Amino acid sequence: MIPENVGIRGIEVYYPRLAVRQDQLEKSDAASTGKYTIGLGQNQMAFFADQEDVVSIALTVTQKLIESYQISKESIGFLAVGTETLIDKSKSVKSELMRLFDENHDIEGVDVKNACYGGTQAVFHAIDWVTANWATEGRFSIAVLADIAVYEEGPARCTGGAGAVAVLIGPNAPIVFEKGLRGIYMDATWDFYKPIGGGKPSEYPVVNGQNSLKIYMKALDECYTAYKRKAKRLKGEEISLQSFDAAMFHSPFTKMVQKAIGRLHYWDVLNGFTQGNDELKKLMPITDLDEREVVSSLQKSSFKEFNSLTSPFLEMNRNCGNMYTPSLFVQLVTWLAKCASMSSSQSPARILMYAYGSGCASAMFSVLVNNSENAELLLMKKICAEALERLNNRTVLTPERYREVMKMREELLHSTESYTPKALSQPDLQPFPGAFILTSISKSYQRFYARIPLEQQNGHN
Repeated sequence: MIPENVGIRGIEVYYPRLAVRQDQLEKSDAASTGKYTIGLGQNQMAFFADQEDVVSIALTVTQKLIESYQISKESIGFLAVGTETLIDKSKSVKSELMRLFDENHDIEGVDVKNACYGGTQAVFHAIDWVTANWATEGRFSIAVLADIAVYEEGPARCTGGAGAVAVLIGPNAPIVFEKGLRGIYMDATWDFYKPIGGGKPSEYPVVNGQNSLKIYMKALDECYTAYKRKAKRLKGEEISLQSFDAAMFHSPFTKMVQKAIGRLHYWDVLNGFTQGNDELKKLMPITDLDEREVVSSLQKSSFKEFNSLTSPFLEMNRNCGNMYTPSLFVQLVTWLAKCASMSSSQSPARILMYAYGSGCASAMFSVLVNNSENAELLLMKKICAEALERLNNRTVLTPERYREVMKMREELLHSTESYTPKALSQPDLQPFPGAFILTSISKSYQRFYARIPLEQQNGHN
C-alpha cells in the first residue's frame, strides 16, 4: 500500500550562538551607510568559531530532533545530509551521524551536494524513500540540511551565515508535500563554486555575484513556469501568488527574496491574475527584467505580496545570514513559530517554496499545513517558537572579534599538525548548551567530537 500524506512530522533548527551586527560591519568595513542593512536587507550575521564544523552542527540538530520528538532510533530507515560544506572528499557527514543511532545500522542514505540546493534534494530523497518503502519497512526518514557560509575578506564577506535544519519525514504528516507539483530547472553554470587545488585549502568560494543573481532569477522563472504547467495538468488549476498563504525562497540575503517576489508578481500581472501599479504598467511589456529601473518598479508593485506572504517569515534569515541549504526551510520554521499564536483552522494553509543552488539546480514545490488541533503540529509550533526566541540569547561580538574568529578557522584549515580548536578555551565563543563540538583533529586528519552538557556552561545559559 502506498502511504498517504507523506511529509514533515517533526522539524528542528540549530544556528550559531555567535553573531555580528551588520550596521557595525558597515562602519568597520568603511562601507556606505545602509549597504548591508538596507541594500541587502540584513540585520545580523551568525557565525561559528573553530570548535564547530559541519559534522558537529549536523550532530547537534539531529540529536535535538531525536530528543524533541522522542524518536525511536529503530524507527529510522533512511537518513540523508544535504550540504556543500565539505571537510572530506570521501567520507560523508551522514556516516558520522550514525553514532546517534546506537545499534540501528540498517539506515540507508548518504550526502547530497549541489551548493544551496543539496538540502532540498535530501528532503525529496527522504520523501521518496518513505513513499517507496513504507509498505515493507514501516519506518521513517530524516533529512539534515547543514552549512557554514564564509567568504574571504571583501565585498561578499557580509553575505555569510550558518545553520542546520533536520526534518522527520513520514506518512499522515501535518505538513504534506503536494504530490507531483515539483517544477525543476537544472543547468551547467559557473556562477559560484569551490574548486580543489590551486594552493592552500580554503573554505571560501569563487563567486561571480552579478551572474549568480541573474541565474537565480532565470531559474525562478523556469521553475514557476514548470510548477504552473504541472498544476494545470494534474489539478486543472491556474496558479498565481494568490493561490498561496505564504511564499518562501532561498535567501542569500533578504533583499534578493523581495526581488524574487517582484519577479513572480510580474508574471502574474502579465497573465492577468493581478493588477500592477501605474509605474509598472508604463514599463510593460518588459524585455529585460534585470534592468535596474524594472527591478525597482517590480519591488514597489509587489510590496503588498511581499509584506503578507514572505517578509514576516524571514526573521531567521535577516538575523543569521545566508545559511545555504537550510535558508529556505528556516522560513518554514519561522512560519510555524509565528502561527503558534494564531487561532486554529480546519482549512490547510498552502505554502509555495523555491529552492536554489548555484551551478545550478533549483526546484519550486508546495506544502499543505493542516492547521487544526493536531498534537504533532502543536509540538512543532512550540519547538519552532522556542527556536525563534533563541535569537535573543546569542552572543553579539564586534566586527574585530568576528575577524579574529575567521582567522581561527583559517588556521584550523591550514594546519599540518594535530589541532585543538582555540575557541574551546575562550568563554565568549562558547556554543549553546547541548551542542556537539569538535574537540581535536589528529595528525592523520581524523576529527573527534563531544557534546556540551545541557546545563549552564561557562557562565552562559
